[in-house]
Amino acid sequence: MRWPEAIHEELSGAGVRVVGYVPDAGHKRLIELCHTDPNMRAVVLSTEEEGIGLAAGAWLGGQKSALLMQSSGVGNIVNVLGMVRECRFPLVTLVTMRGEQGEFNPWQLPMGQAVRPVLEAMGTVVQYADKAEEVAPIVNAALRLAYNSYASVAVLISQRLIGIKSFQEQAAQ
Repeated sequence: MRWPEAIHEELSGAGVRVVGYVPDAGHKRLIELCHTDPNMRAVVLSTEEEGIGLAAGAWLGGQKSALLMQSSGVGNIVNVLGMVRECRFPLVTLVTMRGEQGEFNPWQLPMGQAVRPVLEAMGTVVQYADKAEEVAPIVNAALRLAYNSYASVAVLISQRLIGIKSFQEQAAQ
């Protein structure tokens, strides 16, 4: 089983019914799986901070949610992470990383390198997956931690797992 399918299985098994996302090539397969799952509602967001409101609303409505984003989007949620901390509702964020091994786009480096310290400074527990076989257990643990302790938990998915893009590949698309 590939890691996107493993994550979908973990989300489904944990009872996640709402998945917010900003379109991202790294999450492409997982987004497709969420859209085709009759028990999940996949919600496209125009900006990552909308996902925090979506998660809060889902929780208040009795539903579990997850938020998918790329590492560059973490900078967009810093202010609203304060609401998560103060209101103590569970937040599970799955972040595909950029700015790591072999990154071709220099604009991805600053936020890619700052993701972990920024999230931790805002009270989010951060886990990191860089091997396909460890993604499912890490996501499972993150879901349990978030929903059992009303915590904000992020799983960072290594650029190695999503595939390292090259400038030539981007130019051809």
